[in-house]
Amino acid sequence: MLEELREKALSLPLKPGVYIMMDAAGEVIYVGKAKKLKNRVSSYFHGSHNAKTEAMISKIASFDTIVAGSEFEALVLENSLIKHHMPKYNILLKDDKGYPFIRVDMASEYPSFSIVSRTAKDGALYFGPYGGRSSTKAAIEAVCKALRLPTCGKKFPRDIGKERPCLNYHMGACDAFCRKDASAAEYRKRMEEAVMVLDGKTDSLIQSLRTEMEQAAEALQFEKAAQLRDAVRNLTSLNTKQYVWSTAMADTDAVGFYRGTGRSCFTVLHYIGGKLLDKDQEILDNPLEDDDEAVSALLRQYYSLRGSVPRSVLLARPCADAEHLERYLETVAGRRVSVSVPARGERLRWARAAELNAVEEMERVTTREERITKTAAWLQKALELPQPPDRIESFDISNTGAADVVASMVVFQGGRPLKRDYRRFKMKTVQGQDDFHSMQEAVSRRFARYQSGDEKFSVLPDLLLIDGGAVHASIARDVVREAGLQIPVYGMVKDDRHRTRALITPEGQEIGIAAQPSVFAFIGSIQEETHRFAIEYHKSLHTRSSVRSGLDEIPGVGPTRRAALLKAFGSLKAVKAAGEEELARVVPRNVAAAVYAAFHKESGA
Repeated sequence: MLEELREKALSLPLKPGVYIMMDAAGEVIYVGKAKKLKNRVSSYFHGSHNAKTEAMISKIASFDTIVAGSEFEALVLENSLIKHHMPKYNILLKDDKGYPFIRVDMASEYPSFSIVSRTAKDGALYFGPYGGRSSTKAAIEAVCKALRLPTCGKKFPRDIGKERPCLNYHMGACDAFCRKDASAAEYRKRMEEAVMVLDGKTDSLIQSLRTEMEQAAEALQFEKAAQLRDAVRNLTSLNTKQYVWSTAMADTDAVGFYRGTGRSCFTVLHYIGGKLLDKDQEILDNPLEDDDEAVSALLRQYYSLRGSVPRSVLLARPCADAEHLERYLETVAGRRVSVSVPARGERLRWARAAELNAVEEMERVTTREERITKTAAWLQKALELPQPPDRIESFDISNTGAADVVASMVVFQGGRPLKRDYRRFKMKTVQGQDDFHSMQEAVSRRFARYQSGDEKFSVLPDLLLIDGGAVHASIARDVVREAGLQIPVYGMVKDDRHRTRALITPEGQEIGIAAQPSVFAFIGSIQEETHRFAIEYHKSLHTRSSVRSGLDEIPGVGPTRRAALLKAFGSLKAVKAAGEEELARVVPRNVAAAVYAAFHKESGA
C-alpha cells in the first residue's frame, strides 16, 4: 500500500493545493496545504519522520487532493476543511472556551446589559469578546459601580416603586433608579456613559464630566457638582486599574509559541494603547507541522473562533505564511491587519514577552504533570492497583433531616476535575435520613446506567472513592461486585479538622496519606469538590421546595399557574410584593385574590 501511495503522490502536479489523508475506514485524519502538491505529499512516503508523523503515516489508507488557484486559496481551503473534519492529527484549538459579549439595546425604554455568546444584527450594541463569563460579569459590575447604576437584577420599568431601595443605595454604590421619583432621563444618560466606557472612550467621558462639573459649580449647583466629582474619581480609578473592557479593542496582539518534549504552548498577549491588559494561553499536543506552520494554523483558528482581530499581530519569529495569513485575517476583520516580526524597540519586547510566557507556562504545566504522575504512582503502589489511576470517581451524600436527600458523583481525570462528567442523584427509594442506603442507591444507579448502555455513564473509573468510613466503602464495594465489575473502592476518612487524613478499605484497614503532601492535597481536593457539589445541589432543591411550598398551598395554584407567576414576576419575593391587580394580569381574578390574601394575612387583607 505504501508503494501505491508513493506512486500516486509522484503523479501529483507541482501546483498549490490541499491534501486530505484518510484511514482504512475513510475517515479524514489529516489535512494539509502545499505550495507544490507533488513535493509535499510524496515527502510523507520517503525517508524518516518523527514518531507522531510516523504514527499518522501508518494510518493512511488513501489520500485525496484539491488543486487551488493560489497559495492563499490553499490556505483558506485548508482552514475550512480542518474546521469541517476536525482531523485527529491536525493541531486544533478547543472551541468550547467561549468568548462572551456584552449586549445592550439602547432602543429600549430602559436599556440594560446582558451577556451573550455571539453577536446578532438586531440593532443592539455588542462589546467583546471577553475571556470568559466571569470576567464579562466583572466588567459590567465595575462599570455600573463607577457610574452608580443598578447591579441588583431588578427589571425596569416593572420593578420601579415596588420595594425600598436595596443596600447598594445606602452604601452609595447605586442611585436607586428603582425609586418612583427616579429620573428615566438620568438613567439613560448613565447608560450612555457606560457604553462610552465599554467602547474604550473613558478618557473622553472623564473630560466631558469634568467640564459639566465645573459648569455646575459655577452655577452654584453644589450637590450636582459633588456627584459629578465622584463619578470622575470612580472612572479615573477604573481607568488606572486596567480592567479588560474588551480584548476586541486591543490594537496589538503579540504571539508566542513553544514546543516542549511532548506538548506545546500557544500564547497571545493583548495590548491596548501600549498597556498589556489580557492574555490567552493553551497547551496542545505537539503538532506535525513545523513551528511557523503551526503558528499560522493556530492564529487562523484562534481569530476565527473569537471573531475579532486587532490591527497588528506581532510574531516572535518569521512565518512562511505571513503574507497569506495577513490576507486571511483581513477577511475575518473586514479591514487592514498587519502581521509582522518586529526587529527592535517596544514591539520586539512584546513579541519576546509572548514567547517567554509560552516557555514558562509549558514548564509550569510540565512540573504539574510530573507531580500528578508521581501521585498516581504512589496511589497505585499503596492501594495495590493494577495501574496508576487516571479516572477517579467520588460519591458524597447531602441532607438536612429527611428533606431533599441527594448524592453527588464527581470525576477527576488526569489529576483535574472533569466537570462535564459530574452527575447528581436525588434519592427515589430511601425514606428519611439514611446515609448508608442513600449511598447504596446512588452507586447502584450509576452502574445500572452503565449496564444499560447510557453513554453518559459509559466510562468506568480506575478508582472509586466514597466520602465516609469502612461501612460506606463496603456498601459501595458490594454494589460494584453485584454489577459484575472489578473496581477498587476506598473510603475517605477525615481528621478532627475536617481534612482527609486517610483512605480506608471496606474491611477497615487505613492507608495514611498525611505524610505524602501531594497525595494529601490531591485526595483532599477530591473530597472537598465532591462535598461542594452535593451541597450545591441540595441547596438548589431546597430553594425550589421553598418556592413550591410558598405557592402550592394556595387554593387554585398548581404547577402551571405557579410557573406563570414566577415567570411574570421573577421570584417568590416579587410575587409576595405584587398587588392584587398585578396578579390578576397573570392568573384568574379569584386565584389572584387567594394569592394576595395568603401573603397579606398579617395586614388583615
